[in-house]
Amino acid sequence: MANDAYLTDIIRTYKNYQALGEKAIAQVPDDAALNAQLDPDSNSIAVIVKHVYGNLRSRFTDFLTSDGEKPDRDRDREFEAPDAPGRAQILQWWSDAFAVVIGAIEALTPADLDRTVYIRGEAYAVVEAINRSVTHTAYHTGQLVYLARHLASGRWTSLSIPKGQSAGFAGDVKTKGIAR
Repeated sequence: MANDAYLTDIIRTYKNYQALGEKAIAQVPDDAALNAQLDPDSNSIAVIVKHVYGNLRSRFTDFLTSDGEKPDRDRDREFEAPDAPGRAQILQWWSDAFAVVIGAIEALTPADLDRTVYIRGEAYAVVEAINRSVTHTAYHTGQLVYLARHLASGRWTSLSIPKGQSAGFAGDVKTKGIAR
């Protein structure tokens, strides 16, 4: 029973991060901003998305049967964007990344959580590999949202409870039974 609940929750969690990223990208004013770096050592939204795509594709393609670091993955190239991809390409990478991970997890049974998978030759319980991945995805989704908010500037619409509105939101939850 607990394993069923875990699988349901982890799928919901990935879907929430996917939606959060999509909503943030939608607020970035143009393709140039999606490719902007705040400084030479930082990553653009395009590069973050390209990396998340490369990571999730590698980890969750043939999840139970092959090493999570695929031979065709070139992680270093994920952090390059010489051609400045457009919004459509960036959104396609984001969508494809989540399709791979969600599809792989939806195919799991509760018994699969006790199996072992490998990442770079290192053994992980399936649940460990999934938890490792979802925290990595959350980390980069947070970066993406932060950059999008910066780039959207005064045009940003909060993706959660706006600053200074927590008390009002708490009142709405009590009177209307809503959750965010």
